[in-house]
Amino acid sequence: MSYSESYTCDVCGKKKGVDESWWLAWVDCFPGRAPEEDQPLIKLTRWQTYHAHSDGVKHLCGARCAGTLMDRWMMDQHADPDAHCETV
Repeated sequence: MSYSESYTCDVCGKKKGVDESWWLAWVDCFPGRAPEEDQPLIKLTRWQTYHAHSDGVKHLCGARCAGTLMDRWMMDQHADPDAHCETV
């Protein structure tokens, strides 16, 4: 029996093909001088299967969906300009 994984773009819903170059994005924290000055930030990197399994990572099929995700994230930041990094 073989095992296969499938990934779906978190923006458009496209399924990832075997040889496609995809991207990963996640929200991180840019530390300020004090915790109340911490700022959320978004990071983007090329596909790496190991990191594709990490909590909070978004799977993106290309530049258009990466841009859409960034636009949505920026809108959320403008909607709540006093938001700080979430602590877990």
